Amino acid sequence: MNEPTERPDDDDPGAPAPDPGSGMLRVFGRQLKRFRLRAGLERSEFGARLGYSASTIAAYEQGRRVPPPRFIDQADELLDAGEVLKEMKEEVARAQYPAFFRDAARLEAEAVELHVYANQAVPGLLQTPEYARAVFGMMRPPLDEEEIERRVAARLLRQEIFAKHPSPLMSFVIDEAVLRRPIGGRTVQRGQLEQILLAGHRRTVEVQVMPLDSEENAGLAGPFTLIETSEGRRIAYVEVQNVSHVHTERRLVWGLEIKYGILRAQALTPQASLGYIEKLLGEL
Repeated sequence: MNEPTERPDDDDPGAPAPDPGSGMLRVFGRQLKRFRLRAGLERSEFGARLGYSASTIAAYEQGRRVPPPRFIDQADELLDAGEVLKEMKEEVARAQYPAFFRDAARLEAEAVELHVYANQAVPGLLQTPEYARAVFGMMRPPLDEEEIERRVAARLLRQEIFAKHPSPLMSFVIDEAVLRRPIGGRTVQRGQLEQILLAGHRRTVEVQVMPLDSEENAGLAGPFTLIETSEGRRIAYVEVQNVSHVHTERRLVWGLEIKYGILRAQALTPQASLGYIEKLLGEL
């Protein structure tokens, strides 16, 4: 079979440049193209066999879009890539996250314990697709639609942690203001509260509400996440205005652990918190 005829690199000069932190996407794209050419397939033919357009295949090969895991599995088999593409699946998936969150996403996926304090928005691990889409849609400067959908998909991918066996132990202390803020509208708010309730009934998850009428709140400095890995490493993640810090220094992590313990003592108990969320739902 003759090799497909196409421009040497077939890059779109007007395409947006990929995230500098997404080098893995470009590496995957080059490998995908190499195996496709070896198989003697045009982009249109290759895409048709897998149910994708030629322009989508081009975006994957140029590192401009993140291919879903199912596509990678199908492409590896169709192109007889010997699992070379499949072996890159985890790193490709991580490239969906904004550069500032990638290290935290890797640590989160390895966690045996996760503890989250939230006073600005519902924690990403608990967000519904509609709520996440509304959050990303309100960012300024605005994100384009493709980037919004990519970030929503990445956020939902993180939630696969709930299906792990064994599932990590998780706790969330959420400020009441977060629960009352109707991001995306009342319908989205209702769906989001229902999802938090469902999560709070899991045996490995505890949800606590920090009430607005509490005179004490140790978390006024902002949200943070505490992570413990299977190796016993204790790590803290703090993010403000897309600037993130992963802290491993014991003194800093210890300080946030103390703060989180105080927050849990100041918040409603898990049982009272679920009852309070049900009350909020009844008010909508």
